[in-house]
Amino acid sequence: MKNVLLLSAGRRVELAQSFLIDIAERNLDSRLLATEMRPETSAACQVVHKAIKAPRVTDSSYVDFLLSTCLREGIGLVVPTIDTELLLLSQHRQMFSDEGIHVIISDESLVRICRDKRLTADLFTDISIDTPKIFARDAIRFPCFAKPYDGSCSIGASIVGTPAMLSDAMLADEKMMFMELIDASHQEYTVDAYYDRRGQLRCFVPRQRLETRAGEVSKGVTRRNHVYHYLRDKLTRIQGARGCITLQLFSNQETGRFAALEINPRFGGGYPLTYGAEAKYPGWLIDEYLLDHDLPFKEDWEADLLMLRYDAKVLVHGYN
Repeated sequence: MKNVLLLSAGRRVELAQSFLIDIAERNLDSRLLATEMRPETSAACQVVHKAIKAPRVTDSSYVDFLLSTCLREGIGLVVPTIDTELLLLSQHRQMFSDEGIHVIISDESLVRICRDKRLTADLFTDISIDTPKIFARDAIRFPCFAKPYDGSCSIGASIVGTPAMLSDAMLADEKMMFMELIDASHQEYTVDAYYDRRGQLRCFVPRQRLETRAGEVSKGVTRRNHVYHYLRDKLTRIQGARGCITLQLFSNQETGRFAALEINPRFGGGYPLTYGAEAKYPGWLIDEYLLDHDLPFKEDWEADLLMLRYDAKVLVHGYN
């Protein structure tokens, strides 16, 4: 059980390449595999050793498919990448572990908290991280920010500037939450944190988001600044975390205000910047789960490293 499986690989070419690099650097006789519903049109599936067609994660056969695939392909390490698979995998993690297969997913209790942004706000409060105010439906202050409490990728999110912009449909939607609007005086950060197999924080890298496109960072820079120092002790208090988790928050350095929005217990789309800063989480997963090594705390990653993204292509010959 020495191979690595990247789930729902999609466009995550750089993440796949990071695993390939770290496997090669360790001189391991391991392969990187990937799953997708349509692997023939997935860019990441073209750069791995083997791509496998998968059913939709909501399909009743998905867990059986995944387990049989892991056993057949000698998979020792499974890395999820999308929100919709996280709860299901957290519920079945022990079943895979009993077969010697390590699914890198946080505890079910934490995954459930991360799926509900109201519960996430409570978690942030418990570990002394500030959050935007959440308004009751009969006490909304304008302007505000509205979004589904279980949403992702900014789907359904919008700024509501005045009472006139607040529709009856939004008020009737039980999943819609209304919160304080964080203005442009705040800088936006994503934090890539790594928790080892015992749930201990081993590294975290704040990335300032300079520009985004379709909800994903296109220009960003690593920072070891007031955000790093604010979070250093607080992040050690998150219970049940495992592998890479990402946090999103805003900060105004002049006023000292922080406002944390959400936690995603998976690799984020901007993680390649953190990898480039020498916080090589894919290799650390291999070290822990395939080589049985313990990890020290690491903070000698490169700060003030700027990432500028651009479009690239993957060519597939003979496509029908």
